[in-house]
Amino acid sequence: MLFFNTLSFLYLRYFLIIIIALSSFMVGFDLMEYAAELPRSANLVLIYITYKIFYAIDMMLPISLVFAMIASLVELVRSNAMVAYYALGYSKKRLFAPFGTVATVILVLYVALHATSFSRANEYADNLRESSELIRPTSNLFFTHEGNYIYFGTLYPLTRKAEDIRIFTFKEGRFREVLSATKAVYQEGFWVIQKGHLLKTPKTLRLGEKGIVIEDRKNLKVLPDFRPKILDQVYEGKVNFTIGDGLDALKLLENQNVDVAKIKSALYRIFFSPWFALILMVIFFTYAPVSSRFLNLSFFSFGAILATLMIWGIAFMMGELSVNKTLSPEVGVIVPIIILLAAMTLRLSRFRIKSRQN
Repeated sequence: MLFFNTLSFLYLRYFLIIIIALSSFMVGFDLMEYAAELPRSANLVLIYITYKIFYAIDMMLPISLVFAMIASLVELVRSNAMVAYYALGYSKKRLFAPFGTVATVILVLYVALHATSFSRANEYADNLRESSELIRPTSNLFFTHEGNYIYFGTLYPLTRKAEDIRIFTFKEGRFREVLSATKAVYQEGFWVIQKGHLLKTPKTLRLGEKGIVIEDRKNLKVLPDFRPKILDQVYEGKVNFTIGDGLDALKLLENQNVDVAKIKSALYRIFFSPWFALILMVIFFTYAPVSSRFLNLSFFSFGAILATLMIWGIAFMMGELSVNKTLSPEVGVIVPIIILLAAMTLRLSRFRIKSRQN
């Protein structure tokens, strides 16, 4: 137990140092770039910095786990602690257990945080900078639902209200009616229109028959389960989904002939992308020397850091391409993780063979 705690605290210490440093670096550069555009209120500036810190943690946490592993290995080898542990009979698997356990717990918590507004921290910060509001009204939303075409002049996601609504209904390929209203409120899974006007077109145009009919309607319930956040995120092209919003949007829109590639990409990046850190940790641990006599530590740390940055950069680039629909979500997000898993499996098999020969 003492062994496990010692290595765990060593790893956590380096992890905290690295993530604080990287996050501060990101936030500092952001403040230098946008200092002139920040709100005049000191409270809003503090909230802006807080959200930017959350965004920096979101970006840098996985890579910080890998860098902390590299730093821990270098210290263990340089202080000859690695040799001492092997001399006491500890295996590679047992030595890796504290690092792997701590990293796994942190990654699980990291993924779970995306079920909260943590995943929208950058969006909130940008809104504060541009309009001094956490959530800005969305204008001119036009989308489809169950074969109907819907227009919202203004959507207020925070208060769950919309203004200037138009719902165009088509049946058998022909325009049938349009419902117009000045405002609607989202309540109990429906958009409730207190007062609206319904304009109906005739099925056939014949002499003597009524033409267009206009009726007043009250207490209408439309667009079931179309939550304001789903409308705001999906139809504005945003990708800062929480897990709940992403799953709800995917379930709702999958059968509506709506392209859900962005939603899938966002969810895949939440659930799969962070685990590249744990895979790289396993690979680097198998390459770590027992003693500084067998390998140049500077060369090892430089190579590991360079490889981490390159792999992280490629994975991030492919994730962005999948969000922009250049690549499919599966190719852009899942395939890189599968390739890393294959590389890890191959490295572990070779490492076991080498260990048996020795």
